[in-house]
Amino acid sequence: MYTYNIDLDTVKELEEKCLKIRKDLLNLIYRIGMGHLGGELSIVEVAVALYYKYLAYDPENPKWPERDRLVLSKGHCSETLYTIFADLGMFTMDYIVEHFETLDTSRFGMHSNRKYVDAIEASAGSLGHGLPIAVGLALGARMQKKFWRTFVIVGDGELNEGTNWEAFMAGGHHQLGNLTAIIDKNGLQMTGFTRDVMNIDPLDKKLEAFGWKVLEIDGNDMYEVCEAFQSLPPADPLSRRKPVAIIANTTKGKGVDFMENVAKWHGGGIAKEQLDIALASVEKNRRVR
Repeated sequence: MYTYNIDLDTVKELEEKCLKIRKDLLNLIYRIGMGHLGGELSIVEVAVALYYKYLAYDPENPKWPERDRLVLSKGHCSETLYTIFADLGMFTMDYIVEHFETLDTSRFGMHSNRKYVDAIEASAGSLGHGLPIAVGLALGARMQKKFWRTFVIVGDGELNEGTNWEAFMAGGHHQLGNLTAIIDKNGLQMTGFTRDVMNIDPLDKKLEAFGWKVLEIDGNDMYEVCEAFQSLPPADPLSRRKPVAIIANTTKGKGVDFMENVAKWHGGGIAKEQLDIALASVEKNRRVR
């Protein structure tokens, strides 16, 4: 797909990190009793590649002014980010569990809230708002002549929302080359297959028509994820070029055999016996290069 040289040792390290994050995520959802594991598991490769390799980001200073911004528009999958934050040393997992959805000390919610967690760029929950926010951030960087990038992760079911298409139109019109949208195209949403609920295909042609450069990858293949991010041009606030849309074809529930491509795992908790099977499945399905 691309001609960029990728360091295989880096890819292997990121794949090992994905294995750890998946296990930690499963344990977190078991402990808190709720989550959206299907979509949380499908974005692991993308989120890991960003936070451990491609984002200009300092976990010791999450409000660093020159950081790249990452907006998780599919905010119901925030537990993936919480797990990464814990692994980066920003919080302990015990602290997240203690302060998850509590009435008096809640910092970590089912949907992320930027008022309580500095590492969250935009509060999310009601779908369709992350991409418009990201367009605003990218425009802000241009106006301030700042070289940081804006990334946004959008769910494919979330594209049912019209606000996304207004934002796609605006991003293309303003030629926001410092903006990258990653569409987690796992094919499922809460009520069934996306193609049946509201078909979004041909997604690549639609995004191209809105003025975006489109890359299509296997979003659960770390090599292809790295290729896509490494191919991005420098974030020059003065240049005007097409924003980039990465269509990441993923599997809902990736890595856990009994969850993969099953709509019921869009949301809910996981029992202890299921946790043990899931952890064994993730280990069994680990990628070996």
